[in-house]
Amino acid sequence: MFKIISVFTAVLLLLTSSVEAQKTNTAKKKRVPISAKSWVVADVNGKIIKGANTNDLRSIASITKLMTAMVVIDANQNLDEKINDISRRQHLRLALIRSNNHSSDLLCEHYPGGYQACVDAMNAKARSLKMRDTSFVDASGLDDDNVSTSSSLIKLVLAAQQYPLIVKSSQTPKMRIKLDEGYFSYKNTNPLVSKKFIVSKTGYIRAAGGCIALLMDTNKGKRVVVVLGSKNTHTRIPEVKYLVRNF
Repeated sequence: MFKIISVFTAVLLLLTSSVEAQKTNTAKKKRVPISAKSWVVADVNGKIIKGANTNDLRSIASITKLMTAMVVIDANQNLDEKINDISRRQHLRLALIRSNNHSSDLLCEHYPGGYQACVDAMNAKARSLKMRDTSFVDASGLDDDNVSTSSSLIKLVLAAQQYPLIVKSSQTPKMRIKLDEGYFSYKNTNPLVSKKFIVSKTGYIRAAGGCIALLMDTNKGKRVVVVLGSKNTHTRIPEVKYLVRNF
């Protein structure tokens, strides 16, 4: 009888261990490791809820284009004026939706006073938003020296929500442009975009890694999420989804 009980106990322990191991493996599969070197989640008032290395200075790649768009819109130029066959408005949308570097540069080249005046305005705007550790040297974000911190970029994202063109672009999965050769379609670089997004801008250069800065509606309220230095362009989106789901 003792042997039967011992065998039964051993089998029970084995089954229990197997179930626990399965639970652990499932939890591991569900958990998304954050490869980003710096990240932050904040509420709509800019209060940080969770983050890591939020004050580390890093290259921000095409997140730069949010600032480019803001200063170009601030300049009150005619958005329907043609620049190289398409309107200033379309260049803004291409820069924000498709992250087009050429459009970003053209917008600054046709800024009042020229390209450097545009970059100076971007840095002045950063100072006015109290982004003291932020610096811009170009309009597109291709330069490594366009730098900021995830905590400072909260201010950029919250300021960007005041621009209807930026909001509309952040909610546009795909845009079409008519040229002499026909219609051309351009997909948003953020595959998650929907009406839940208020502001969204991705970025990538080798020095910056995968980046994204956004403001969106969640079941916990509006959340600002900034991810800098993610492993690559494929990891930044799952990391955002994980952060939004958990914080």
